[in-house]
This record gives sequence, structure tokens and C-alpha cells, in this order.
Amino acid sequence: MTANAALNAAGLGKSYGRHVALEDLDLTVGRGEVFGLIGPNGAGKTTTMRLLLDLIRPTTGSVRILGETPRTGGAALRRRLGYLPGELRFRGRATSRQLLQHLAGLSGGVKAGAIERLAERLDLALDRPLYTPSKGNRQKTGLIQAFMHEPELLILDEPTSGLDPLLQQEFRELIREAQANGQTVFLSSHVLAEIEQLADRAGVLQRGRLIRSGPVSSLRAGTRRHVRAVLAGSPEGLEALGQLPGVKHLHVREGAETVVELLLEGSLDAPVKLLARHEVRDLLISEPVLEEAVLDLYREDAA
Repeated sequence: MTANAALNAAGLGKSYGRHVALEDLDLTVGRGEVFGLIGPNGAGKTTTMRLLLDLIRPTTGSVRILGETPRTGGAALRRRLGYLPGELRFRGRATSRQLLQHLAGLSGGVKAGAIERLAERLDLALDRPLYTPSKGNRQKTGLIQAFMHEPELLILDEPTSGLDPLLQQEFRELIREAQANGQTVFLSSHVLAEIEQLADRAGVLQRGRLIRSGPVSSLRAGTRRHVRAVLAGSPEGLEALGQLPGVKHLHVREGAETVVELLLEGSLDAPVKLLARHEVRDLLISEPVLEEAVLDLYREDAA
């Protein structure tokens, strides 16, 4: 395990009889890093987070959080953590304010006015009863309890579920501020654009196995790009584009101008040089997105 990391998992696994929920997970998250965990439902994201927090016990492997073992770290370690579960259920007739003030007393170290400031940013009416059926209000309350004491490590399971686009943007700002403050963030999300915007590194889970991990830019590497070029007139020799390495699809549409569309996997160098032999009036290159890369990884794993 890496010394002084915020989170270390070595050979971590969880089985329920013959069903393997998580298999041989090796993962390190550095202090001050934002790490995103990606995977479809049932891939093992929530299982991983519960194992990290000792909410369930592993079948194999070991975990260290902020240099300590969760099983023995006790209340002192838990005060250094902020956790948002994937499903929030509240009972009783307490309001958000009453619950958050109670939790603040348990966690300690919550600055005066922190709850109110977060509630204002997330547009939460603190005196509304928690049993309201609104998923968004429950999620806002959960986010406030995770952030309010400025924990060293935030573990967030699908944190923007139930939030409207404006509040999702506010959440992203909270994450950036937390990282600037030296906090570490470990989050899972189905919103791959969110991981792409926020995470320094990401891991892809599929059927309980980590099939890829690394910087977000490296996960996108090799993903197909879409290239669209508008050329003057009706130039000849464009069929040579289809013979270049990495060109998976070529479509040429001629008219007053010639429109060339490519699906490219690999380097842009050769196609752009060939296009540059002609008068290029417009060129659009769609950068690879994380969603396409992840879908390609799923297909590769299934194959």
C-alpha cells in the first residue's frame, strides 16, 4: 500500500455465496485528488464504497483510509470523513435543520453558519420536514451533512441524483472548492460528463472487476474522433483517406463545396495532412468524450 495516501485498497473482494460483488480490487487515491468511479448498475460501485467505510466486511483483501483501518478507526476516523450514500431514507418528523444540527454535534468541528451557507447554495428550505417525498430535498440534506464539517475525505455515491442542472453545477463548484482546500474526493456517478469535468483520475468497474484505471485523458486516448471538413470545389484523390490507418469510415459529399466526414481511431496527423493539400474552408474535429471511451471498454470486456 502507498504511504500517506487518502485511500488504499489491496486485493479487496466481496462475495455473497457464489455471487461475486467485487473481485480483487487494487486501488490508491492520493490526498487532495478527485477520483471518479464509473460503472453500470450492479458493477460494484456501492459495494466498494461500503467496504471502504466498513459498513460491510470484505471477503478478501484489506483497506486503509487516511492511514487507518476503518474497522478499528472508530468515531475519530469517521469524523474525518464525509459520506453520502446512494439511497437516503429518513424517518420521523424532524426537519432538515434539526437533523443537520444533531449530526453537527456528533461530528464536531462544524463552523458557525456552515449549514445555512450550504443550504442557501443548494436552495434547501431547512425547516421543511425530512419525510417529504422530494428526492431532491433529501439529496440536498445528504450533501450538506457530508460537506458541512470540511472532512479530509469525501465519499459520495451518485451525489447529483435528483438535482436539477443548476444545482448540479453548484455541486461541481463545491467539489472544486473542496479540492482547493486540500480535501480528497472519491465519487461514483452515472453522469460521465461530470466525472470528465471533475476527476483527476477515474476507474471503470464492470461486473465487480476494475477493468481500467488512470487519468481521465488516458481513458479517452484511442477513442474514435469525428472529423468533418469542407473543401473548395471538387478535389480529386480523396478516396486515399479511406486507406489511411485508423480511418474507420469515410463519406464524401460533393456539390458547390465538398464535405468530407471521417470516423477516425488514432492519430490525426495523416488525414489532416492529406486534407491540407486542398483548400480547406472549414474543419471540425469532435474530441473524444469519456462516455464513448467507457462504452468501448464495456464492449471489449464483454468480448
